[in-house]
Amino acid sequence: MPTNKLINETSPYLLQHAHNPVDWYPWGEEALEKARTEDKPILVSIGYAACHWCHVMEHESFEDDTTAELMNKYFINIKVDREERPDLDNIYMNACQILTGAGGWPLNVFLTPELKPFNAGTYFPPKPGYGKPSWKELLMYMYQVYADDRDKVEHQANLIMEHIAKMDGAFLEKNFVLESENIFSKQQLDAAINTIQSNFDRVDGGFGSAPKFPATMTLRFLLRYAWFTNNKPILDHVILSLNKMHQGGIFDQIGGGFARYATDNKWMIPHFEKMLYDNALLCSLYAEAYRATGDNNYLQVVKDIIQYIDRECSDELGGLYAAYDADSEGVEGLYYTFTYQDLENALGDDAVWAAKVFNATSAGNWEHTNILHRDASDETTARQLDMTHEAFSAKLKLVKGKLLQYREKRIKPALDNKILLSWNALMCSAFVDAYKASGEEQFRQKAIQLVQHLTSAFKRKNTENAYWHVITNNIAKQTAFLDDYATLIQALFDVFEITGDEAWFKQADGCMEYVIANFSATDGMFFFTEKSQTDLPSRNAEYYDNATPSGNSIMLSNFQRRSIMLGNTKDVERVRTMLGAMKNSLIKYPTSFGNWWLSALKQIYPSVEIAVTGPDHQVMRDRIFTHYHPHILVQNGNNAVSEFPLLQHRASDVETRIFVCHNFTCKKPVTTLQDFVSEVQTLG
Repeated sequence: MPTNKLINETSPYLLQHAHNPVDWYPWGEEALEKARTEDKPILVSIGYAACHWCHVMEHESFEDDTTAELMNKYFINIKVDREERPDLDNIYMNACQILTGAGGWPLNVFLTPELKPFNAGTYFPPKPGYGKPSWKELLMYMYQVYADDRDKVEHQANLIMEHIAKMDGAFLEKNFVLESENIFSKQQLDAAINTIQSNFDRVDGGFGSAPKFPATMTLRFLLRYAWFTNNKPILDHVILSLNKMHQGGIFDQIGGGFARYATDNKWMIPHFEKMLYDNALLCSLYAEAYRATGDNNYLQVVKDIIQYIDRECSDELGGLYAAYDADSEGVEGLYYTFTYQDLENALGDDAVWAAKVFNATSAGNWEHTNILHRDASDETTARQLDMTHEAFSAKLKLVKGKLLQYREKRIKPALDNKILLSWNALMCSAFVDAYKASGEEQFRQKAIQLVQHLTSAFKRKNTENAYWHVITNNIAKQTAFLDDYATLIQALFDVFEITGDEAWFKQADGCMEYVIANFSATDGMFFFTEKSQTDLPSRNAEYYDNATPSGNSIMLSNFQRRSIMLGNTKDVERVRTMLGAMKNSLIKYPTSFGNWWLSALKQIYPSVEIAVTGPDHQVMRDRIFTHYHPHILVQNGNNAVSEFPLLQHRASDVETRIFVCHNFTCKKPVTTLQDFVSEVQTLG
């Protein structure tokens, strides 16, 4: 069996290609120097371990000896795991979108030895089809163009790099807003809401048509907007979307956790891969929705997600794995689907009952098998089956347990065991949100344990506040990116809020100063990579909220929080600068900037600052979390010399007091939750 230079890598995706006949290199100086020395074009192929079409192209082309011979003869071939190197993926995906108007994975990009892209595409078949040339035809054409028309290649590459540079600034516009003015008006907020509403799927929830992604940040924004404005139609759409998603096949009805997206309008047919970041963001969304609505189904979704994370994604050293593939035994969804015979084998006489609950049939509801999904809530289904809610819940738990036990005897989809700092930090924040929603101490402990692991295992030695991006098989590599720092800071602030331990705040504060020193760009924004990184053709910033929030939008939220906790006017100005620069883009394209809008909403409906002091401040803090207000920021402690303005000189050994403050003006302290709620309601 052949091996190539990927054999010594740790990425599961790169190791999948380590025995291809293609002479793959990892991204690094050896490959880049070879391209410069031999003056050969570089082929960079970017994907990730759970990518279905990446596997298809590998089998069709990269495992083929004839194809590999062409690649090895004419190109320096580099494989990149997009999750290890999102910086490279971002630059070259932009190139692909400029050239083709679309993107995706596998991403195949042809570069000059100076790392400038001159052509790009995604999947290419082994024979002409899908309106595309074959991969071998493309290879020969790219080689001939590079060999015969080098000047044109260089010209094209320079133009593409110019366009990529312009893309960074396309969203930024200077808006001079007087200090006395709000950055956003309620009319502009309503205009953004109207734009989002125009894309509602009013039958099946969510936005637009298939494929449908959860759009967690936009739904969270709409949930908060509906609360502040008492807008029932908006709230109804959020509820519709949440219900349809967790009842659909996109949610693993047996094992918990969400798949990445649905391929149909009704959320029934998932693309079966499961990503840590999706489940973190959805866990936070459903936890907040439970706090806002009191719907116990949402709290159950939160618990089901966390059970899935505990069971399937937990590394023995404390981190959380990145993803599971969609395929097992070469078939997409095979692990997750059930024939009617499977139900009978697993459940015996209860198969008929399970088939009714999960919409399974003997003929199958998808490709001769069944994707288990629901049509209604537990309460409604219990009534339909003429059962009490308690009896239904007990039987459902028993049936799901048996089906999970039956399913676990199968060969599981491949695991991507990378531990990514940013995705783990998002899950840490999700544990915090689960704790606020449920009050269950286990979730608070999970958050504390995870943040302890992240701040220890990912810490770069001999560099204060500096972190690694990824750990695989206990090997850390790649300096952390902006979203790693931004999500870690957010998680540290979150854990500080539910513990009152100022050590977590101090770590977050140090990381924020590190970001300012090493990532700052123009217009108050931040580059994706730190200034010490030198192996890129350009240094870019990222603004879109895509599958995960952009690092810039999370940093904006972090500055908002720190400005309140410390009374820091510099942070206030930074918030105004960042939002001012993005204002017009947020109004024009609100669905692309959901996490930005969460911060923008605080400019219209400002935060309510809560200080809790006294002997039982932690107990009272947790009771306050049971009262939902989207923009409450809680600080608690009983230190008479606290550095936090909200807590200073308010310690008490006699009674536990709650101070309700707005713009650092505090009302007379109260001592009961009922009085606290009354005080908050007067602020709106």
